[in-house]
Amino acid sequence: MAPSAYTNEPGKVIELRATSDAKSNANSNSDGGDVDFDDKIREVYDRDVEMRGDGKRDVSPFNRGARKDGLQRLPSQVDDNFGDRAESLASAEAIEDAGGAAGNGGDDGAGAGTVYKVYKRRWFGLAQLTLINIVVSWDWLTFSPVSQYAAAYYGRSESDINWFSTAFLFAFVVISPLTIYMLHLGPKPSMVTAAVFTILGNIVRVAGSHSRNGGIYGVVMFGQILIGLAQPFVLSAPTRYSDLWFTNRGRVAATALPSLANPFGAALGQLIVPFLATKPAEVSSAVLYVTIISVVVSLPAFFIPASPPTPAGPSGTTPKASLRSSLHLLKSVELWLILIPYAVYVGFFNSISSLLNQILLPYGFSSDDAGIAGAVLIVVGLVTSAITSPILDRTKAFLLAIKVAVPIIGLSYLVFVFVPPTRQLAGPYVVLAILGAASFSLVPVALEFLCELGHPMSPEVTSTIAWGGGQLLGGVFIVISDALKAGPTADPPANLNNALIFTAVLALAVVPLPLSLGLFGRRDKLALRRLRSDDGGRNS
Repeated sequence: MAPSAYTNEPGKVIELRATSDAKSNANSNSDGGDVDFDDKIREVYDRDVEMRGDGKRDVSPFNRGARKDGLQRLPSQVDDNFGDRAESLASAEAIEDAGGAAGNGGDDGAGAGTVYKVYKRRWFGLAQLTLINIVVSWDWLTFSPVSQYAAAYYGRSESDINWFSTAFLFAFVVISPLTIYMLHLGPKPSMVTAAVFTILGNIVRVAGSHSRNGGIYGVVMFGQILIGLAQPFVLSAPTRYSDLWFTNRGRVAATALPSLANPFGAALGQLIVPFLATKPAEVSSAVLYVTIISVVVSLPAFFIPASPPTPAGPSGTTPKASLRSSLHLLKSVELWLILIPYAVYVGFFNSISSLLNQILLPYGFSSDDAGIAGAVLIVVGLVTSAITSPILDRTKAFLLAIKVAVPIIGLSYLVFVFVPPTRQLAGPYVVLAILGAASFSLVPVALEFLCELGHPMSPEVTSTIAWGGGQLLGGVFIVISDALKAGPTADPPANLNNALIFTAVLALAVVPLPLSLGLFGRRDKLALRRLRSDDGGRNS
């Protein structure tokens, strides 16, 4: 039996196909007794859905209506006279053919079938999601690149300034449950929420930094936490947005752009803030400039489209598992073999980005050198991901990409232990470039692979858990690293060599987890379920 055409007009295609097959089965099996026609329809419907490969009985809200409508209209018993239904069954094939034409053409929205189409307006929402991820991350690292000046300006120690980053990361974890709920409603409510928190947080930070003579630490901390609450609503949104607006031929790239915009914002902070604040009195000006940019960028979030007029592909119409059902799906071992190393590496990226200035300064590097090193880490990673993401969109070699990237990341953290003591700029630049290339290539691939393995779990569940784990561990790693900082009598004073050793050991410890994917007779657990769902229908 060929896969059915799916429609948004109840009772027009899928149930009529089921009716036709059920009638054929009834004719071939009938021996003069009564046949339960409803059971035959359900049997054909179940086979039809199985051929789509998504394993869902109710393929879409439209088809649930079609199924209900079709079962109500059809008699529950087969009699000897099908003449009254012969004309409608003939019409069903014509309707199905029309639906097929509409689904394959997909440009004008005409026809009886669902039109799978991508819209140019998707780029507006994607651009806004990208920009707001940039400014939120820039807000996060407003103070870290000039921690020594910020400490003097607010009358605190550098450890206290580190808590600006740490509190920002912990705020992600606190609001993650609400993030999942909001993204379950759609990406737009989540992006609007992020815009509100970002605008409010920046205004509060300006209020605490209004004077060139000194700022109010507690007020700025409150503003930093508000911006931290904004981050999960946009950082966890890319997989949800790409699932809604893009086909399987573009989802990796669509996920990569806003996901990697977050570290790009960190790179901007590392590069630009040291030029805005060259002494303690200029910290207030730096906060004001960053606020103006953040507010301007956040405002368009209120005007993005909420959802496409028609789905981008069959998986876009597949009902997602409820949040309660998702907890059961999270028991998959394969999901955690990716989630754990992902969270660890995101955590180390967060801690290294926050502490890079303090890692390099004891060895004679300047704040500008540290800012450039952070930019190298991120820019090389962005360029590499821009190359690899379209390739992986076409090849779907997700598992291979993960198994290549993870060992490189672990080894890079090991080599980085020995780089700062060389006191040569080439060392940090080269190692951080390699680390950035591997790390940034991993981010969109891992997020999309989690969506594939977790389908029909809604994408925001795995995405929020992955990022939330990374933010939580990032905050923990900053606290641990600060505790491992050498004393004033060390050589050199206040170095973070012990923190780098801790980073290397843990980074290498999680390498075997993703490398074991597909081993021990579990290769069948790595099926790309969402892709299989799309292949069972029509791709635009």
